Amino acid sequence: MKPCTTLWLGLLLLAPTLSAADLPKVLLIGDSISIGYTPHVAAALRGRAQVKHHAGNAQHTGTGLKQLKRWLGDTEWDVIHFNWGLWDLCYRHPESKVQGRRDKVRGTLTTSLGQYEKNLEQLVVQLKTTRAKLLWAHTTTVPPGEAGRKVGDDDKYNAVATRVMKKHGVQINDLNSVTDAFPTRLFTAPGNVHFTRAGSQKLGMVVAKRINAVLRRQRHASD
Repeated sequence: MKPCTTLWLGLLLLAPTLSAADLPKVLLIGDSISIGYTPHVAAALRGRAQVKHHAGNAQHTGTGLKQLKRWLGDTEWDVIHFNWGLWDLCYRHPESKVQGRRDKVRGTLTTSLGQYEKNLEQLVVQLKTTRAKLLWAHTTTVPPGEAGRKVGDDDKYNAVATRVMKKHGVQINDLNSVTDAFPTRLFTAPGNVHFTRAGSQKLGMVVAKRINAVLRRQRHASD
């Protein structure tokens, strides 16, 4: 672990803790990448926030539009850290034998850039009604050799997301830049968008740090 990360975790552990009833509530929304880093976020913020991930996989923005109200439930969330993208930019073909029917040669794109922008617009509008502080996570890296995803499409979809988030004043957590710098050993396999436990832990530390900064600003604003 790098010295700066160790220092940050040490300062976090020295921060005053709250009773369970008073802990701010944090919701993580996303696909399997977010599922992978959720335990690490929860561990880093233990005693500082209640961290939850909605049940299952958020998949693509179309799924988000159908399920978002259910995922939000009746909880008054303080922070919502959210992402869609890897499923949206994926090409799938019904005859593909690859896991998830991925096939970027013969397959059909799940969500076009234009539709992605429209879907994100609707999703952000819905999320803003919660009055939670919103944090968008840029879609993580598409590595060379991925069966259903094209290298560089992550940047195109993130550019669209940036436009939507800036329009609505939503902060961006650039996990794409973080994972672009990952060595190959932090990916589960060549051409795989998923990360090892160590990779997910690194992402979790970045996410926890951004969420903690938001929570600190909220606490200071209420003092």
